[in-house]
Amino acid sequence: MFIWLASYPKSGNTLTRSLIASYFFSQDGNFDFDVIKNIKQFPDVSLFKNFDIDVKNEKEVIKNYIKVQELINKKNDIQFFKTHSYLFNIDNNPFTNLDNSLGVIYIVRDPRNVLISASHHNQKSHEKTINNMIDGYVIGEYDGTTLPVYSGNWGNNYKSWKSFKSVNKYLLVKYEDLINDKEKIFQQILKFIYKLKNIDFTLDKKKFQNIIESTDFQKVQKLEDKKGFEESMIDKNTGKKIKFFRLGAQTDWQTSLEPTLSSKIQNVFEKEMIELGYL
Repeated sequence: MFIWLASYPKSGNTLTRSLIASYFFSQDGNFDFDVIKNIKQFPDVSLFKNFDIDVKNEKEVIKNYIKVQELINKKNDIQFFKTHSYLFNIDNNPFTNLDNSLGVIYIVRDPRNVLISASHHNQKSHEKTINNMIDGYVIGEYDGTTLPVYSGNWGNNYKSWKSFKSVNKYLLVKYEDLINDKEKIFQQILKFIYKLKNIDFTLDKKKFQNIIESTDFQKVQKLEDKKGFEESMIDKNTGKKIKFFRLGAQTDWQTSLEPTLSSKIQNVFEKEMIELGYL
């Protein structure tokens, strides 16, 4: 069964994965980029190729989402999957279902700061980025090496995963809360995971503290400077990697975003932003 770590891009999924992967896939909790690799992305081209599915055929890929999940689940253990997809149903082909999914941890971030971060990461203007956030966004292509991820628009991405809430398999994590009180929110995440697994929760305090310290933003920045981070993008002009861990909590839409664009995003997503306390 899968526990999904779902979010719209640039919303704090990497930090959440870092915490969870360090707790469940390391001996001592000391974070390193390699530990994140234990939490794979879905969809990922390697997963579909393993089951002889034509990864260049959009209809074949979407039609086999559930089949691939069922085949992976034959391992009969609980796994984590990262995704930036919204919880879609395309031509009666669902992204996932409760037969394969144990629950979801959904990470959300103020869309005005998402815009700034995504614009830098993708090397696109604020105007182009906000259009993607409003109109819907597909990441990647059917080129045989990657699989597209259907992120939808920011509001639909958030709302779609709330369906897990009705069956008590949903935990909402606000990026801002995770940054401001990492220890408290991380404990909530761990308790939720153990609840889904139907196992009593006992905190490994030493490992927990090592994780809190080793995932400090400045330490992770230094780690990226030293080792690089494979999820960072390549600058189209220089050919060098763009810094992935750039500003983090210091991203501030109030000083970096044009007033017309902040007003536009607030108008489009007003209901969701009020619900989440961003307005």
